[in-house]
Amino acid sequence: MENEIEEEQVQEGSDHREISVAEFFEKNKHLLGFENPQKSIITVVKEAVDNSLDACEEEDILPEIQVLIDDIGDQKSRVEIRDNAIGLSRENIPKVFGKLLYGSKFHKLQQSRGQQGIGISASAMYAQLTTGEPVTVYSKQEGEPCHKFVVRINTEKNEPEILEDEVIEPESDEFPGDKDYYFDHGTTIEMDVEAKYTRGHHSVRNYLKHTAIMNPYARVVLREPDGNKIEYPRVSKELPERPKEIKPHPHGVQLGVMLRMIDNSDARTVSSFLQNEFTRVGRTSAEKICEEADIDDGRRPNTLDKDESEQILDAAQEVNLQSPPTDCLSPLGEDLMLKGLEKELNPEYSTAVTRKPTVYQGNPFQVEVGLAWGGDIKDEGSFNELRYANKVPLLYKKSACVTTKAIEDVSWNRYNISQTGSRPQGPLYISIHIASVWVPFTSEGKEAVANYDPIRKEMKLALQEAGRKLGKYLKRKERKEVQEKKRRQLTSYAQEMGPAIAELAGKGNPDKIEDQIQQMVQEDYNPEQL
Repeated sequence: MENEIEEEQVQEGSDHREISVAEFFEKNKHLLGFENPQKSIITVVKEAVDNSLDACEEEDILPEIQVLIDDIGDQKSRVEIRDNAIGLSRENIPKVFGKLLYGSKFHKLQQSRGQQGIGISASAMYAQLTTGEPVTVYSKQEGEPCHKFVVRINTEKNEPEILEDEVIEPESDEFPGDKDYYFDHGTTIEMDVEAKYTRGHHSVRNYLKHTAIMNPYARVVLREPDGNKIEYPRVSKELPERPKEIKPHPHGVQLGVMLRMIDNSDARTVSSFLQNEFTRVGRTSAEKICEEADIDDGRRPNTLDKDESEQILDAAQEVNLQSPPTDCLSPLGEDLMLKGLEKELNPEYSTAVTRKPTVYQGNPFQVEVGLAWGGDIKDEGSFNELRYANKVPLLYKKSACVTTKAIEDVSWNRYNISQTGSRPQGPLYISIHIASVWVPFTSEGKEAVANYDPIRKEMKLALQEAGRKLGKYLKRKERKEVQEKKRRQLTSYAQEMGPAIAELAGKGNPDKIEDQIQQMVQEDYNPEQL
Protein backbone atom coordinates (compact mmCIF):
# COMPACT_ATOMS: atom_id res chain seq x y z
CA MET A 1 0.00 0.00 0.00
CA GLU A 2 2.81 2.40 0.94
CA ASN A 3 4.58 1.63 -2.34
CA GLU A 4 1.42 2.49 -4.30
CA ILE A 5 1.11 5.85 -2.51
CA GLU A 6 4.79 6.69 -3.17
CA GLU A 7 4.35 5.75 -6.86
CA GLU A 8 1.29 8.04 -7.17
CA GLN A 9 3.24 10.91 -5.56
CA VAL A 10 6.10 10.42 -8.01
CA GLN A 11 3.68 10.43 -10.94
CA GLU A 12 2.02 13.62 -9.67
CA GLY A 13 5.36 15.36 -9.18
CA SER A 14 6.52 14.42 -12.69
CA ASP A 15 3.94 16.84 -14.15
CA HIS A 16 5.57 19.84 -12.46
CA ARG A 17 8.14 22.00 -14.19
CA GLU A 18 9.48 25.52 -13.98
CA ILE A 19 7.90 28.08 -16.33
CA SER A 20 9.56 31.23 -17.62
CA VAL A 21 8.14 34.73 -17.31
CA ALA A 22 7.67 34.79 -21.10
CA GLU A 23 5.67 31.57 -20.99
CA PHE A 24 3.52 32.97 -18.17
CA PHE A 25 2.66 36.17 -20.04
CA GLU A 26 2.14 34.25 -23.26
CA LYS A 27 -0.80 32.55 -21.53
CA ASN A 28 -1.85 35.71 -19.67
CA LYS A 29 -1.32 38.36 -22.34
CA HIS A 30 -4.40 40.29 -21.15
CA LEU A 31 -2.41 41.34 -18.06
CA LEU A 32 -0.16 43.40 -20.32
CA GLY A 33 -2.96 45.10 -22.27
CA PHE A 34 -3.42 42.57 -25.10
CA GLU A 35 -7.07 41.85 -24.37
CA ASN A 36 -8.57 42.20 -27.86
CA PRO A 37 -7.48 43.26 -31.37
CA GLN A 38 -8.64 46.89 -30.90
CA LYS A 39 -6.79 47.41 -27.62
CA SER A 40 -3.76 45.37 -28.64
CA ILE A 41 -2.74 47.63 -31.52
CA ILE A 42 -2.80 50.62 -29.16
CA THR A 43 -0.63 48.70 -26.68
CA VAL A 44 1.90 47.79 -29.39
CA VAL A 45 2.18 51.41 -30.55
CA LYS A 46 2.27 52.71 -26.98
CA GLU A 47 5.16 50.50 -25.88
CA ALA A 48 7.25 51.40 -28.92
CA VAL A 49 6.54 55.14 -28.74
CA ASP A 50 7.30 55.22 -25.00
CA ASN A 51 10.69 53.61 -25.64
CA SER A 52 11.43 56.05 -28.47
CA LEU A 53 10.60 59.12 -26.38
CA ASP A 54 12.69 57.89 -23.44
CA ALA A 55 15.63 57.05 -25.71
CA CYS A 56 15.53 60.52 -27.31
CA GLU A 57 15.25 62.42 -24.03
CA GLU A 58 18.10 60.45 -22.45
CA GLU A 59 20.40 61.85 -25.16
CA ASP A 60 18.83 65.34 -25.37
CA ILE A 61 17.48 64.63 -28.86
CA LEU A 62 14.28 66.34 -30.01
CA PRO A 63 12.08 63.32 -30.80
CA GLU A 64 10.98 62.50 -34.34
CA ILE A 65 8.67 59.48 -34.39
CA GLN A 66 6.87 57.84 -37.29
CA VAL A 67 4.02 55.36 -36.78
CA LEU A 68 3.15 53.55 -40.01
CA ILE A 69 0.26 51.08 -40.04
CA ASP A 70 -0.77 48.89 -42.97
CA ASP A 71 -3.72 46.56 -43.24
CA ILE A 72 -2.55 43.07 -44.26
CA GLY A 73 -6.01 41.52 -44.11
CA ASP A 74 -8.01 39.19 -41.88
CA GLN A 75 -7.84 41.54 -38.85
CA LYS A 76 -4.08 41.73 -39.10
CA SER A 77 -1.88 44.81 -39.39
CA ARG A 78 1.76 45.53 -40.03
CA VAL A 79 2.95 48.09 -37.48
CA GLU A 80 6.17 50.00 -38.08
CA ILE A 81 7.59 52.55 -35.64
CA ARG A 82 10.69 54.62 -36.41
CA ASP A 83 12.57 57.07 -34.24
CA ASN A 84 15.63 59.30 -34.45
CA ALA A 85 17.10 58.25 -31.08
CA ILE A 86 20.68 57.18 -30.57
CA GLY A 87 19.99 53.59 -31.65
CA LEU A 88 20.82 50.27 -30.00
CA SER A 89 24.13 48.44 -29.96
CA ARG A 90 24.26 45.22 -31.96
CA GLU A 91 24.71 43.14 -28.77
CA ASN A 92 21.57 44.52 -27.09
CA ILE A 93 19.08 44.31 -29.95
CA PRO A 94 18.16 40.60 -29.59
CA LYS A 95 17.77 40.85 -25.80
CA VAL A 96 15.66 44.02 -25.86
CA PHE A 97 13.15 42.51 -28.30
CA GLY A 98 13.48 38.81 -27.50
CA LYS A 99 13.67 38.59 -23.72
CA LEU A 100 11.05 39.74 -21.21
CA LEU A 101 12.23 41.61 -18.09
CA TYR A 102 15.41 42.75 -19.84
CA GLY A 103 16.02 46.48 -19.56
CA SER A 104 17.98 49.31 -18.00
CA LYS A 105 15.18 51.04 -16.09
CA PHE A 106 13.73 48.56 -13.61
CA HIS A 107 16.57 48.78 -11.08
CA LYS A 108 16.87 52.58 -11.27
CA LEU A 109 15.13 55.06 -8.99
CA GLN A 110 14.59 57.60 -11.74
CA GLN A 111 11.50 58.80 -13.59
CA SER A 112 10.99 57.02 -16.90
CA ARG A 113 8.08 55.94 -19.06
CA GLY A 114 8.84 52.23 -18.94
CA GLN A 115 10.18 50.53 -15.85
CA GLN A 116 9.42 46.81 -15.96
CA GLY A 117 11.38 45.79 -19.07
CA ILE A 118 8.29 44.00 -20.36
CA GLY A 119 6.65 46.37 -22.85
CA ILE A 120 8.32 46.12 -26.26
CA SER A 121 9.37 42.47 -25.87
CA ALA A 122 5.77 41.67 -24.86
CA SER A 123 4.61 43.33 -28.10
CA ALA A 124 7.01 41.10 -30.03
CA MET A 125 5.65 38.09 -28.14
CA TYR A 126 2.06 39.13 -28.99
CA ALA A 127 2.99 39.40 -32.69
CA GLN A 128 4.58 35.97 -32.60
CA LEU A 129 1.57 34.50 -30.78
CA THR A 130 -1.13 35.93 -33.04
CA THR A 131 0.48 35.86 -36.49
CA GLY A 132 3.37 33.44 -36.06
CA GLU A 133 5.77 36.11 -37.34
CA PRO A 134 8.97 37.29 -35.61
CA VAL A 135 9.85 40.94 -35.04
CA THR A 136 12.20 42.73 -37.43
CA VAL A 137 14.48 45.43 -36.03
CA TYR A 138 16.72 47.92 -37.83
CA SER A 139 18.99 49.99 -35.62
CA LYS A 140 21.66 52.47 -36.58
CA GLN A 141 23.97 54.40 -34.29
CA GLU A 142 25.66 57.54 -35.58
CA GLY A 143 28.77 56.68 -37.58
CA GLU A 144 27.95 52.95 -37.43
CA PRO A 145 26.37 50.61 -40.00
CA CYS A 146 22.69 49.73 -39.88
CA HIS A 147 22.05 46.36 -38.22
CA LYS A 148 19.07 44.24 -39.18
CA PHE A 149 17.82 41.53 -36.82
CA VAL A 150 14.88 39.17 -37.16
CA VAL A 151 14.16 37.85 -33.67
CA ARG A 152 11.81 35.30 -32.17
CA ILE A 153 11.23 34.68 -28.44
CA ASN A 154 11.79 31.20 -27.07
CA THR A 155 9.02 31.46 -24.49
CA GLU A 156 10.02 28.30 -22.60
CA LYS A 157 13.48 29.72 -21.91
CA ASN A 158 12.66 33.45 -22.16
CA GLU A 159 15.60 33.82 -24.54
CA PRO A 160 15.89 35.38 -28.02
CA GLU A 161 16.25 33.22 -31.11
CA ILE A 162 18.08 35.13 -33.84
CA LEU A 163 16.73 34.20 -37.28
CA GLU A 164 18.61 36.88 -39.22
CA ASP A 165 21.58 39.07 -38.34
CA GLU A 166 23.05 41.25 -41.07
CA VAL A 167 24.36 44.70 -41.91
CA ILE A 168 22.42 46.57 -44.60
CA GLU A 169 22.48 49.90 -46.33
CA PRO A 170 19.50 52.07 -45.31
CA GLU A 171 19.03 53.20 -48.91
CA SER A 172 18.84 49.63 -50.19
CA ASP A 173 15.64 47.80 -51.12
CA GLU A 174 16.05 45.66 -48.00
CA PHE A 175 15.17 48.62 -45.80
CA PRO A 176 11.38 48.68 -45.28
CA GLY A 177 8.74 51.22 -46.13
CA ASP A 178 8.80 54.74 -47.46
CA LYS A 179 12.27 56.30 -47.65
CA ASP A 180 10.68 59.65 -46.68
CA TYR A 181 10.42 58.28 -43.15
CA TYR A 182 14.09 57.33 -42.83
CA PHE A 183 16.28 58.88 -40.10
CA ASP A 184 20.06 59.17 -40.02
CA HIS A 185 20.22 57.25 -36.74
CA GLY A 186 17.71 55.50 -34.54
CA THR A 187 15.64 52.35 -34.41
CA THR A 188 12.90 50.92 -36.63
CA ILE A 189 10.61 48.13 -35.43
CA GLU A 190 8.38 46.13 -37.73
CA MET A 191 5.89 43.49 -36.60
CA ASP A 192 2.72 41.84 -37.85
CA VAL A 193 -0.02 41.64 -35.22
CA GLU A 194 -3.64 40.66 -34.87
CA ALA A 195 -5.29 44.06 -34.75
CA LYS A 196 -8.40 46.08 -35.41
CA TYR A 197 -7.64 49.66 -36.40
CA THR A 198 -10.43 51.99 -35.28
CA ARG A 199 -11.04 55.67 -34.66
CA GLY A 200 -12.54 57.27 -31.58
CA HIS A 201 -11.47 57.61 -27.95
CA HIS A 202 -9.83 54.19 -27.77
CA SER A 203 -7.67 54.42 -30.87
CA VAL A 204 -4.07 54.82 -31.97
CA ARG A 205 -4.90 58.27 -33.33
CA ASN A 206 -6.28 59.45 -29.98
CA TYR A 207 -3.39 57.92 -28.08
CA LEU A 208 -0.90 59.83 -30.25
CA LYS A 209 -2.91 63.04 -29.87
CA HIS A 210 -2.76 62.69 -26.09
CA THR A 211 0.96 61.90 -26.36
CA ALA A 212 1.49 65.06 -28.43
CA ILE A 213 -0.24 67.18 -25.77
CA MET A 214 2.09 65.93 -23.02
CA ASN A 215 5.20 65.94 -25.25
CA PRO A 216 4.99 69.24 -27.22
CA TYR A 217 8.71 69.04 -28.05
CA ALA A 218 8.15 65.88 -30.12
CA ARG A 219 7.09 65.64 -33.76
CA VAL A 220 4.92 62.60 -34.36
CA VAL A 221 3.56 61.42 -37.71
CA LEU A 222 0.86 58.77 -38.09
CA ARG A 223 0.11 57.07 -41.40
CA GLU A 224 -3.17 55.21 -41.12
CA PRO A 225 -4.02 52.01 -43.05
CA ASP A 226 -5.98 53.99 -45.67
CA GLY A 227 -2.94 56.17 -46.38
CA ASN A 228 -4.26 59.17 -44.44
CA LYS A 229 -1.34 61.06 -42.89
CA ILE A 230 -1.71 62.97 -39.60
CA GLU A 231 1.07 65.10 -38.19
CA TYR A 232 1.32 66.23 -34.59
CA PRO A 233 3.85 69.06 -34.93
CA ARG A 234 6.53 70.13 -32.51
CA VAL A 235 5.78 73.51 -30.92
CA SER A 236 8.78 73.76 -28.59
CA LYS A 237 12.47 72.99 -28.85
CA GLU A 238 12.76 72.93 -25.07
CA LEU A 239 13.20 69.51 -23.48
CA PRO A 240 12.32 68.92 -19.81
CA GLU A 241 15.17 68.56 -17.32
CA ARG A 242 16.72 65.12 -17.57
CA PRO A 243 16.02 63.15 -14.34
CA LYS A 244 18.92 61.88 -12.24
CA GLU A 245 19.16 58.48 -10.61
CA ILE A 246 18.95 58.40 -6.81
CA LYS A 247 19.52 55.74 -4.18
CA PRO A 248 16.59 54.34 -2.19
CA HIS A 249 15.38 56.16 0.91
CA PRO A 250 15.04 54.14 4.16
CA HIS A 251 11.38 55.14 4.43
CA GLY A 252 10.61 53.51 1.08
CA VAL A 253 12.37 50.15 1.52
CA GLN A 254 10.76 46.92 2.68
CA LEU A 255 12.45 44.16 4.63
CA GLY A 256 12.97 41.78 1.69
CA VAL A 257 14.68 44.52 -0.33
CA MET A 258 16.82 45.43 2.69
CA LEU A 259 18.00 41.82 3.05
CA ARG A 260 18.95 41.69 -0.63
CA MET A 261 20.81 44.99 -0.36
CA ILE A 262 22.80 43.60 2.57
CA ASP A 263 23.72 40.46 0.58
CA ASN A 264 24.92 42.55 -2.37
CA SER A 265 26.78 45.21 -0.38
CA ASP A 266 30.57 45.43 0.00
CA ALA A 267 30.27 47.69 3.08
CA ARG A 268 32.32 46.59 6.06
CA THR A 269 30.17 48.15 8.78
CA VAL A 270 26.47 48.71 9.33
CA SER A 271 27.15 52.46 9.48
CA SER A 272 28.92 52.54 6.11
CA PHE A 273 26.21 50.29 4.63
CA LEU A 274 23.51 52.78 5.62
CA GLN A 275 25.53 55.72 4.30
CA ASN A 276 26.56 54.10 1.01
CA GLU A 277 23.35 52.31 0.03
CA PHE A 278 20.72 54.89 1.00
CA THR A 279 20.08 58.51 0.18
CA ARG A 280 19.84 61.16 2.92
CA VAL A 281 21.74 59.02 5.45
CA GLY A 282 24.96 60.59 6.69
CA ARG A 283 27.27 59.44 9.44
CA THR A 284 25.27 61.12 12.21
CA SER A 285 21.98 59.74 10.90
CA ALA A 286 23.47 56.25 10.59
CA GLU A 287 24.68 56.38 14.19
CA LYS A 288 21.23 57.51 15.38
CA ILE A 289 19.54 54.67 13.50
CA CYS A 290 21.91 52.08 14.99
CA GLU A 291 21.47 53.54 18.46
CA GLU A 292 17.67 53.47 18.12
CA ALA A 293 17.87 49.85 16.89
CA ASP A 294 20.36 48.89 19.63
CA ILE A 295 22.78 47.59 16.99
CA ASP A 296 26.56 48.15 17.05
CA ASP A 297 27.24 50.44 14.07
CA GLY A 298 30.67 48.78 13.62
CA ARG A 299 29.27 45.30 12.97
CA ARG A 300 29.61 43.72 9.56
CA PRO A 301 26.27 43.95 7.71
CA ASN A 302 26.36 40.28 6.64
CA THR A 303 26.26 39.22 10.32
CA LEU A 304 22.80 40.76 10.80
CA ASP A 305 19.93 38.32 11.02
CA LYS A 306 16.44 39.01 9.70
CA ASP A 307 15.10 40.38 13.00
CA GLU A 308 18.04 42.76 13.43
CA SER A 309 17.64 44.03 9.86
CA GLU A 310 13.98 44.69 10.60
CA GLN A 311 14.99 46.57 13.78
CA ILE A 312 17.20 48.85 11.70
CA LEU A 313 14.38 49.55 9.24
CA ASP A 314 11.95 50.29 12.08
CA ALA A 315 14.53 52.55 13.72
CA ALA A 316 14.99 54.48 10.46
CA GLN A 317 11.28 55.34 10.59
CA GLU A 318 11.79 56.95 14.00
CA VAL A 319 14.88 58.99 13.06
CA ASN A 320 14.23 62.39 11.49
CA LEU A 321 15.70 62.03 8.00
CA GLN A 322 15.62 64.53 5.16
CA SER A 323 13.20 63.75 2.35
CA PRO A 324 14.83 62.16 -0.71
CA PRO A 325 16.12 64.49 -3.45
CA THR A 326 13.63 65.33 -6.18
CA ASP A 327 15.99 65.81 -9.13
CA CYS A 328 15.08 62.23 -10.05
CA LEU A 329 11.83 63.70 -11.43
CA SER A 330 11.25 65.36 -14.79
CA PRO A 331 7.94 67.23 -14.77
CA LEU A 332 6.71 68.81 -17.97
CA GLY A 333 6.39 72.28 -16.42
CA GLU A 334 3.58 74.81 -16.73
CA ASP A 335 4.83 76.50 -19.92
CA LEU A 336 5.21 73.26 -21.89
CA MET A 337 1.90 71.93 -20.59
CA LEU A 338 0.15 75.07 -21.84
CA LYS A 339 1.84 74.78 -25.24
CA GLY A 340 0.70 71.18 -25.57
CA LEU A 341 -2.90 71.93 -24.62
CA GLU A 342 -3.10 74.98 -26.87
CA LYS A 343 -1.61 73.38 -29.98
CA GLU A 344 -3.90 70.35 -29.97
CA LEU A 345 -7.10 71.74 -28.42
CA ASN A 346 -7.04 75.44 -29.41
CA PRO A 347 -9.00 76.53 -26.32
CA GLU A 348 -10.36 79.95 -25.49
CA TYR A 349 -8.54 79.85 -22.14
CA SER A 350 -6.01 77.52 -20.56
CA THR A 351 -4.05 77.38 -17.33
CA ALA A 352 -1.53 74.99 -15.78
CA VAL A 353 -0.24 74.24 -12.28
CA THR A 354 2.88 72.27 -11.32
CA ARG A 355 2.94 71.37 -7.63
CA LYS A 356 6.15 71.15 -5.64
CA PRO A 357 7.53 67.60 -5.34
CA THR A 358 6.45 65.56 -2.34
CA VAL A 359 7.16 62.08 -1.01
CA TYR A 360 5.02 58.99 -0.52
CA GLN A 361 6.51 55.92 1.19
CA GLY A 362 10.01 57.24 0.55
CA ASN A 363 9.39 57.79 -3.17
CA PRO A 364 9.30 61.33 -4.62
CA PHE A 365 6.42 62.28 -6.88
CA GLN A 366 5.06 65.45 -8.44
CA VAL A 367 1.62 66.39 -9.75
CA GLU A 368 0.76 68.68 -12.66
CA VAL A 369 -2.65 69.85 -13.79
CA GLY A 370 -3.83 71.70 -16.89
CA LEU A 371 -7.30 73.07 -17.67
CA ALA A 372 -8.47 74.07 -21.15
CA TRP A 373 -11.82 75.78 -21.68
CA GLY A 374 -13.90 76.75 -24.71
CA GLY A 375 -12.59 77.67 -28.13
CA ASP A 376 -12.55 74.59 -30.37
CA ILE A 377 -13.55 72.37 -27.45
CA LYS A 378 -17.12 71.23 -27.95
CA ASP A 379 -19.60 71.37 -25.09
CA GLU A 380 -20.61 67.73 -24.86
CA GLY A 381 -22.10 68.09 -21.40
CA SER A 382 -19.51 66.42 -19.20
CA PHE A 383 -15.82 67.33 -19.18
CA ASN A 384 -13.00 65.49 -20.99
CA GLU A 385 -10.22 63.93 -18.95
CA LEU A 386 -6.57 63.52 -19.96
CA ARG A 387 -4.66 61.20 -17.62
CA TYR A 388 -0.88 60.78 -17.65
CA ALA A 389 1.75 58.88 -15.67
CA ASN A 390 5.35 59.86 -16.42
CA LYS A 391 4.11 61.64 -19.57
CA VAL A 392 2.37 58.49 -20.87
CA PRO A 393 -1.38 58.70 -21.68
CA LEU A 394 -3.73 56.39 -19.81
CA LEU A 395 -6.75 55.58 -21.97
CA TYR A 396 -8.41 52.76 -20.06
CA LYS A 397 -9.94 52.13 -16.61
CA LYS A 398 -10.70 55.79 -15.99
CA SER A 399 -13.19 55.13 -13.20
CA ALA A 400 -10.60 53.14 -11.22
CA CYS A 401 -7.91 55.83 -11.49
CA VAL A 402 -6.94 58.21 -8.69
CA THR A 403 -7.09 61.11 -11.18
CA THR A 404 -10.84 60.64 -11.60
CA LYS A 405 -11.32 60.32 -7.83
CA ALA A 406 -9.44 63.60 -7.32
CA ILE A 407 -11.60 65.40 -9.92
CA GLU A 408 -14.73 64.14 -8.18
CA ASP A 409 -13.43 65.46 -4.83
CA VAL A 410 -13.42 69.06 -6.09
CA SER A 411 -16.44 71.38 -5.74
CA TRP A 412 -16.38 72.79 -9.26
CA ASN A 413 -19.38 75.07 -8.79
CA ARG A 414 -17.15 77.21 -6.56
CA TYR A 415 -15.23 78.13 -9.69
CA ASN A 416 -18.22 79.17 -11.80
CA ILE A 417 -18.30 75.77 -13.51
CA SER A 418 -21.62 73.97 -13.53
CA GLN A 419 -21.63 70.58 -11.89
CA THR A 420 -23.83 67.50 -12.10
CA GLY A 421 -23.24 65.29 -9.10
CA SER A 422 -19.47 65.22 -8.66
CA ARG A 423 -18.61 65.86 -12.31
CA PRO A 424 -17.94 69.29 -13.88
CA GLN A 425 -19.88 70.21 -17.00
CA GLY A 426 -19.07 72.33 -20.05
CA PRO A 427 -16.44 72.66 -22.81
CA LEU A 428 -13.62 71.60 -20.48
CA TYR A 429 -10.51 69.43 -20.72
CA ILE A 430 -8.81 68.44 -17.45
CA SER A 431 -5.25 67.12 -17.77
CA ILE A 432 -3.60 65.45 -14.77
CA HIS A 433 -0.01 64.19 -14.75
CA ILE A 434 1.85 62.30 -12.04
CA ALA A 435 5.63 62.15 -12.34
CA SER A 436 7.32 59.63 -10.06
CA VAL A 437 10.16 57.15 -9.69
CA TRP A 438 7.48 54.65 -8.70
CA VAL A 439 3.98 54.98 -10.11
CA PRO A 440 1.58 52.68 -8.23
CA PHE A 441 -0.33 51.26 -11.18
CA THR A 442 -3.35 49.07 -10.46
CA SER A 443 -2.13 46.33 -12.84
CA GLU A 444 0.73 45.20 -15.08
CA GLY A 445 -1.04 46.84 -18.01
CA LYS A 446 -0.27 50.29 -16.50
CA GLU A 447 -3.76 51.63 -17.28
CA ALA A 448 -4.74 53.36 -14.02
CA VAL A 449 -3.00 54.79 -10.95
CA ALA A 450 -3.96 53.39 -7.55
CA ASN A 451 -6.09 55.56 -5.27
CA TYR A 452 -3.62 56.42 -2.50
CA ASP A 453 -4.59 59.29 -0.18
CA PRO A 454 -1.34 61.36 -0.44
CA ILE A 455 -1.46 61.21 -4.25
CA ARG A 456 -5.16 62.09 -4.42
CA LYS A 457 -4.60 64.98 -1.99
CA GLU A 458 -1.84 66.49 -4.17
CA MET A 459 -4.01 66.14 -7.26
CA LYS A 460 -6.96 67.77 -5.53
CA LEU A 461 -4.83 70.74 -4.39
CA ALA A 462 -3.49 71.23 -7.92
CA LEU A 463 -7.01 71.02 -9.38
CA GLN A 464 -8.30 73.57 -6.88
CA GLU A 465 -5.47 75.99 -7.69
CA ALA A 466 -6.10 75.67 -11.42
CA GLY A 467 -9.85 75.85 -10.81
CA ARG A 468 -9.49 79.20 -9.05
CA LYS A 469 -7.65 80.62 -12.06
CA LEU A 470 -10.29 79.35 -14.48
CA GLY A 471 -13.05 80.57 -12.15
CA LYS A 472 -11.63 84.11 -12.14
CA TYR A 473 -11.49 84.10 -15.93
CA LEU A 474 -15.08 82.88 -16.22
CA LYS A 475 -16.23 85.50 -13.70
CA ARG A 476 -14.50 88.28 -15.65
CA LYS A 477 -16.02 86.94 -18.84
CA GLU A 478 -19.47 86.88 -17.26
CA ARG A 479 -19.12 90.50 -16.03
CA LYS A 480 -17.92 91.56 -19.46
CA GLU A 481 -20.90 89.88 -21.11
CA VAL A 482 -23.29 91.63 -18.69
CA GLN A 483 -21.63 94.97 -19.37
CA GLU A 484 -21.73 94.34 -23.11
CA LYS A 485 -25.44 93.58 -22.85
CA LYS A 486 -26.04 96.84 -20.98
CA ARG A 487 -23.98 98.73 -23.51
CA ARG A 488 -26.04 97.33 -26.38
CA GLN A 489 -29.22 98.28 -24.54
CA LEU A 490 -28.01 101.83 -23.86
CA THR A 491 -26.91 102.21 -27.46
CA SER A 492 -30.32 101.14 -28.70
CA TYR A 493 -32.04 103.54 -26.27
CA ALA A 494 -29.74 106.51 -26.86
CA GLN A 495 -31.92 107.98 -29.61
CA GLU A 496 -34.91 108.06 -27.29
CA MET A 497 -32.96 109.09 -24.19
CA GLY A 498 -31.47 112.25 -25.75
CA PRO A 499 -34.77 114.14 -26.21
CA ALA A 500 -36.14 112.77 -22.92
CA ILE A 501 -33.15 113.98 -20.87
CA ALA A 502 -33.23 117.41 -22.63
CA GLU A 503 -36.94 117.76 -21.84
CA LEU A 504 -36.48 116.73 -18.17
CA ALA A 505 -33.53 119.09 -17.75
CA GLY A 506 -35.35 121.89 -19.52
CA LYS A 507 -32.28 122.66 -21.54
CA GLY A 508 -29.67 121.13 -23.85
CA ASN A 509 -29.53 119.90 -27.41
CA PRO A 510 -31.15 116.43 -27.75
CA ASP A 511 -28.76 115.46 -30.58
CA LYS A 512 -25.75 116.52 -28.54
CA ILE A 513 -26.95 114.58 -25.49
CA GLU A 514 -27.49 111.50 -27.67
CA ASP A 515 -23.93 111.83 -29.02
CA GLN A 516 -22.57 112.12 -25.46
CA ILE A 517 -24.45 108.97 -24.41
CA GLN A 518 -23.09 107.08 -27.41
CA GLN A 519 -19.57 108.30 -26.67
CA MET A 520 -19.77 107.25 -23.01
CA VAL A 521 -21.04 103.80 -23.98
CA GLN A 522 -18.31 103.28 -26.60
CA GLU A 523 -15.60 104.37 -24.15
CA ASP A 524 -16.76 101.64 -21.77
CA TYR A 525 -17.87 104.03 -19.06
CA ASN A 526 -19.70 102.43 -16.21
CA PRO A 527 -23.40 102.57 -17.12
CA GLU A 528 -24.22 103.71 -13.56
CA GLN A 529 -22.40 106.97 -14.33
CA LEU A 530 -25.34 107.97 -16.53
